[in-house]
Amino acid sequence: MTDPGADPSLTSPESLPPERTAEAALRPRRLEEFVGQQVVREQLSLVLDAAAARGRAPEHMLLSGPPGLGKTTLAMIIAAELGAALRITSGPAIQHAGDLAAILSSLDEGEVLFIDEIHRLARPAEEMLYIAMEDFRVDVVVGKGVGATSIPLDLPPFTVVGATTRAGLLPAPLRDRFGFIGHLDFYAPGELHEVVRRSAIRLEVELEYEAAAEIASRSRGTPRIANRLLRRVRDWAQVKGSGALDLAAAREALRVYEVDERGLDRLDRAVLSALCHRFAGGPVGLSTLAVAVGEETETVETMVEPYLVREGFLLRTPRGRAAAPAAWIHLGLEPPAGPEGAAPMLGRF
Repeated sequence: MTDPGADPSLTSPESLPPERTAEAALRPRRLEEFVGQQVVREQLSLVLDAAAARGRAPEHMLLSGPPGLGKTTLAMIIAAELGAALRITSGPAIQHAGDLAAILSSLDEGEVLFIDEIHRLARPAEEMLYIAMEDFRVDVVVGKGVGATSIPLDLPPFTVVGATTRAGLLPAPLRDRFGFIGHLDFYAPGELHEVVRRSAIRLEVELEYEAAAEIASRSRGTPRIANRLLRRVRDWAQVKGSGALDLAAAREALRVYEVDERGLDRLDRAVLSALCHRFAGGPVGLSTLAVAVGEETETVETMVEPYLVREGFLLRTPRGRAAAPAAWIHLGLEPPAGPEGAAPMLGRF
């Protein structure tokens, strides 16, 4: 068993390559099995049922929201509900219009094309996708220079399902070509409890109610993290415990993996500790804060900040990052006097 402290990504919402097979085994297969996102589920059900009644491919669909909430799973469910084949690719993988043309020209009628991180499509491929989505046609350029000829190639009706974590980066012309846009929100603890319970059944392990609640409460509102923590609790119970996934096993396993009661991991606490102890609560620049905790700036900005800001531990000010009162309390410190109890240095500017 590897050193638990060696994995800084236990609470990362991003999908890690080694765990994708394990994730696939836990994915729900049908829409009624999908937990949470009730509004999006109801809307999708209507769109799919209406398309089935008409006997036509549904409109193109865009799923947006933070990573780990189920966008890829919903794309797979959409294809399964339609009884159609699913073709999976991603924006970064399509760097040239020719790459997209090869994919589009090989699609069969009614097939679902899932493009993950669609906001990262290269501009030439993006412009080709406009025409393909609207007119079911691609223009293939043959030859070069003045002798180049554009040959239109008709495509069978198909459905594009795009997923993005940054909907604001999508160009308006591309966004407007999606007939359905669904936004996925973070999960409530009760919904995560149900996710963990169902995953335990698929893993063929017995999980006590209190243990499921403990895992859910530390999962940052994200099913991917909940399933990852469940697997780590299972590992601890099998290696160090009695094999039972009870409350004691869950708490001890999560202590070993340094995930506390609020879902903060080692790096989260290091950032808060640096803010409060080294910089008197801030404000401090992001790059300086990253150096203080020995991490890359991008790591702190993309993996640490979003959750700390959402939970009220961190403030983003024009002068830099500052510790909120909740950060001081979480570290067992007395919040300093200042504007709204924030860092005293904020009052100097």
